[in-house]
Amino acid sequence: MMKLTIGLAKKILRLQQGESLPYSQLQYVLITRMVTDGVLVIRSSGSRRTVYCRDTAEIQSYLQNNFGIRDLSQFITAATKPDLQRSDAVRIASDSKIKTIRSFKGFLVNSCQPVATRLNGIPMDISPPVGTFAYIHDFEKFVPAADVTVIGVENGENFRYVERQQELFPFEKILFVSRYPQSGDLIQWLQSIPNRYVHFGDFDFAGINIYLHEFKSRLGSRASFFVPDGIEDLIRDYGNRKLYDRQCKSAPSRSCLQELELERLWDLIQTEKKGLEQEVLIAAEEQRKNS
Repeated sequence: MMKLTIGLAKKILRLQQGESLPYSQLQYVLITRMVTDGVLVIRSSGSRRTVYCRDTAEIQSYLQNNFGIRDLSQFITAATKPDLQRSDAVRIASDSKIKTIRSFKGFLVNSCQPVATRLNGIPMDISPPVGTFAYIHDFEKFVPAADVTVIGVENGENFRYVERQQELFPFEKILFVSRYPQSGDLIQWLQSIPNRYVHFGDFDFAGINIYLHEFKSRLGSRASFFVPDGIEDLIRDYGNRKLYDRQCKSAPSRSCLQELELERLWDLIQTEKKGLEQEVLIAAEEQRKNS
């Protein structure tokens, strides 16, 4: 199936507007087909060959019949528009896929108590019932209250059961955000707000690298890595030596950590030669409450 790229569309638009273009710049299957069909004409002058159009209405008819494009200028504008919606794409080109359009953007949020935020300028408390999450699509206009601590949760199970782990965190107002589905939306949003960010991930070298490269490098001093009380016993009792063996070659340099708690965790991982996945905290916290 022939495809009309933006670059080619811009050249055809110039032909439609009455220009002649060197044939050497139009080496496309679609141009060859349009010449064969008589929509475009090749003119030779010595060794020079140019392409032009006798009747611009024929180009318009050809594009509408073959691509559903009613207006080539609108098509080009729409295809380069960063916030193009599928409904607009269908209206302009009878095709919702004239460019890659993200129908869903944003990220999941969760909380244990109502958290004050504003979305599109309207006050909104984030308070999903247990077992559900809130999905923030218009994240560019999503603003938590200034005293809310944002905790980024690396793994899905910990995000699902935040109510079982809330006592781990010494913060009064917490908005939990999920790293998955993974995209640039979450970090873009975090960079746009002034709130404190705490990363809740795996307690191994892979988890530290995710934090350093995805979050700390962009958020600077506003970001910190969460290390729970009793981490020594948790790694000693539940740590996994295979995690350490797999990750030790990619361990970040201790000198780049720049956080005392993170340095303490790094030392502990090296001493015990074990890594710890954050899911263990769900069961460990439940056990602590019931003991």
